Amino acid sequence: MYFTHAPEIWRDFPELVAGMLYAEGITNTANVDAVIARYSAIAAERLNGGTESDLPEIQAWRRAFSRMGLKPTQYRCASEALLRRFRNEGMLPRIHPLIDLYNAISIAFAIPICVIDVTKVAGGITVRYATGDERYEAFSGEVENPHPQEVIFADEEGYAHARRWTNRQSGRSAVRDDTTSVLFVAEAVHSTASEDVPNLLSAIAAELKNVWGIGSRSDVLSPSNLRFET
Repeated sequence: MYFTHAPEIWRDFPELVAGMLYAEGITNTANVDAVIARYSAIAAERLNGGTESDLPEIQAWRRAFSRMGLKPTQYRCASEALLRRFRNEGMLPRIHPLIDLYNAISIAFAIPICVIDVTKVAGGITVRYATGDERYEAFSGEVENPHPQEVIFADEEGYAHARRWTNRQSGRSAVRDDTTSVLFVAEAVHSTASEDVPNLLSAIAAELKNVWGIGSRSDVLSPSNLRFET
């Protein structure tokens, strides 16, 4: 499987920093309580006295969503939605050890993370503008068609594995109990993203090693480094 961005995405969002990390050997039985507590404490400290909308990482994605013609308070990037829930409820729901882990890291860094089960992707994924003919499978099982020119994660068979870029992942390739091989995608557009995204990837790699005892491989994409292969 490969992951890349269409030239039009780099043209329209030259500030993009896209981090990739691939790992094999995931199970659904790991204990991540201590990890979640540690990263949740970082998120709580960052939110102390304010809201997620004050964070530069979130402000930058809101500007990007506006440039895509989306109302930022109607369509939020994944990390903003998680932070908003965390601020209101004091915790995030437990779903799967890996999901719980990357959600906690996402709110600590305020950077959206998408994790894809690579066995559910046809060929590879290109982040590109939709034609409107692609198929998006919601978690409810319903099939939607993205709007033309919407930024999506599209595979070679026309499945959209994410809609509105960092807003909503598809249930088709989401982490499940039988998932073993995954690709992490962490994208940011704020001013210090070139430092923060590699730090986030290092944090994920360290936790995968500590919790599951597995190694990983990562890279940061750019206009001069367009493609990551698992």
